[in-house]
Amino acid sequence: MTTSPTPRTVLVTGGASGLGAALVAAFSARGDRVLATDLADRAPAALPPGARYLRLDVTSDGDWSDALAWVEENWGGLDVLVNNAGVAAGGRIDVLGMDDWRWITEINLFGAVRGCRTFTPLFKRQGSGHIVNTASAAGLVHPPAMASYNATKAAVVALSETLLHELHPFGVRVSVVCPSFFRSGLASSLRGSDPEMEKGAVRLINGSHLDAGDIAARVVRAVDRRTHLIVPDAQARGAFWAKRLARPLYDRAMRAVAGHLVGRPHGTAGRSV
Repeated sequence: MTTSPTPRTVLVTGGASGLGAALVAAFSARGDRVLATDLADRAPAALPPGARYLRLDVTSDGDWSDALAWVEENWGGLDVLVNNAGVAAGGRIDVLGMDDWRWITEINLFGAVRGCRTFTPLFKRQGSGHIVNTASAAGLVHPPAMASYNATKAAVVALSETLLHELHPFGVRVSVVCPSFFRSGLASSLRGSDPEMEKGAVRLINGSHLDAGDIAARVVRAVDRRTHLIVPDAQARGAFWAKRLARPLYDRAMRAVAGHLVGRPHGTAGRSV
């Protein structure tokens, strides 16, 4: 006889679109109570029945404090924190400006750091909790001309592994999600000053046979299994293992990509400060 999973309370950042919205739907379908958060003042029209919505800018310490207060007042605690909000910027190192580096780092890395810092004291008091950080396959393998994105996602992987060990004595679990390209709203959030790279990234995202719902369903199942490193698609797994087990082949492939960029137009470089 199969038993229904125990319902949990879950907070998802970036929950109004893309993978965030798909995660909200997948956790809700599992029977969890979900608080979707995002930048809009109003809840998205497609919010699942029973899910709640709260405006949360992941770069704002005040918004994080408000989210913690909401959770404590309405639920008395939290079971799963999903630091999912993220953006993308592609560009060669001499093209992408420092403003773009600061923008992507503030959201992708410091957004996750703020979430972890905000809810870790609560999790420690509870003696339980699960942090799920959305990184990317780019946090494990590092293609050329994506330095800013790769660096922030690799930092999220490192943050997650550190907390896996640091929070283990308190009964707190940590997972990190590392998908490759899938169809989502990320293409529309691309920012940078290297149009050639943007075109390539959009083609890869929109050409994937997987969508956000496919990835979200796999992530929720992996969270239920308490998996730490969640690599939810074959393309990401293939790249990860190629780097570990066939490094010369991996290096040749990456250098071939770099070679294709030689002579491509740079566009207008971002402002460097």
